[in-house]
Amino acid sequence: MNLIPTRVHGMMDYLMGVLLIAAPWLFRFNNGGPEQWVPVILGIGVIAYSLITRYELGAIKVMPMSAHLAMDVIGGLFLLASPWLFGFADRIAWPHVVFGLLEVGAALMTQRTPHVAMHDNGAVGDRTRGDVAHV
Repeated sequence: MNLIPTRVHGMMDYLMGVLLIAAPWLFRFNNGGPEQWVPVILGIGVIAYSLITRYELGAIKVMPMSAHLAMDVIGGLFLLASPWLFGFADRIAWPHVVFGLLEVGAALMTQRTPHVAMHDNGAVGDRTRGDVAHV
């Protein structure tokens, strides 16, 4: 079910990264424990690997989209399970569960091939129009 274009997924990645970093302060669980640091570290990670993904919003296009989506699923599952893994489910769990489910769901519903195709020779092109430019 590939409903989400990679460009839209990229926008969602950067938004999710910022939201994960800000979540402890937005939802008032910024107490310095794992409930705070798990989303912050994952948010930084999402932004970092988004910057190196071979898709429209990647800055250094080296990571394949398939690897990016796998990291989204793994990170989302880890975030979802973190309240029980680290023992803070009795204090706060819903942001971790909701954002984890969103991360996994977005990964499973995203197209596997970027709209802007990356060619082995360093060229990029719009695969719907067939044009190619060297970068």
